[in-house]
Amino acid sequence: MATDYDAPRRDEVDLGEDSLEELKARRVDSQSGAVDVDEAEVAESFELPGADLADEELTVKVLPMQSDEFRCGRCFLVHHRSQLATERNGELICRECA
Repeated sequence: MATDYDAPRRDEVDLGEDSLEELKARRVDSQSGAVDVDEAEVAESFELPGADLADEELTVKVLPMQSDEFRCGRCFLVHHRSQLATERNGELICRECA
């Protein structure tokens, strides 16, 4: 919303003088009563938790951990060796968790 900073400002006295009808008219003018969303179409796109996905196949190729990678002992994510911050009690810790 654009603001005209050169326009004269209204003080507290002027703000209190607005009539109730004028305030209601401003509120009604700024709101729209019509909604353009078809609820049936929106409902079809939702995935429910616990939906039956037994017939779905994953198409992601999973690679084993490479020799220049490590698994963080705190977040359990696989990172490149350049992200290694420290080793505590045999646990490798990444920079984000350190």
